[in-house]
Amino acid sequence: MRIIGGQFKGRRFNPPAKNWPTRPTTDFAKEGLFNIIENNFDIEDLKVLDLFGGTGSHSYEFISRGCTDVTYVDKFGGCIAFVKKTAETLDIKKYIRIQRGDVFKFIERTPFQYDYIFAGPPYPLPTIPIIPDLIFKNKLLTETGWFVLEHNPNHNFEEHDNFFQVRNYGKTIFSFFRL
Repeated sequence: MRIIGGQFKGRRFNPPAKNWPTRPTTDFAKEGLFNIIENNFDIEDLKVLDLFGGTGSHSYEFISRGCTDVTYVDKFGGCIAFVKKTAETLDIKKYIRIQRGDVFKFIERTPFQYDYIFAGPPYPLPTIPIIPDLIFKNKLLTETGWFVLEHNPNHNFEEHDNFFQVRNYGKTIFSFFRL
């Protein structure tokens, strides 16, 4: 895993892969996604939510590019420990709130709204189709915010009321939603 842009560009991290429930986004897909984000937002001004945060790859990428308000959520203890250690190594602890817990409970309980929400759930998760509805039902997006859901070709969200575009990077697909 590497950070592909910003202050920490080129930094590599090797999370312990043994028995990890993660599937980090490929550098190719992440680079494409961040090109889109940088062409549509001032990253420094965003309040970001990283759901199913895994290795923290998206969180580090935002912070590396100047974002100072990132919330990371995952329930796997190994991921939480890895992200805490990496945040310390990069000296970015003041920019990232690390929340250990169930993503679905977090969505229901958080009182905050975000400018950009990314969700990279495990592909076999049976509840992937309800995630966009939960984001909008619980009003997690700001008026101009985007929600991006990473998924595989087994899902299609083009009929969702809030869907506005899709980007395909092989078996990695990003569906984009907004109000």
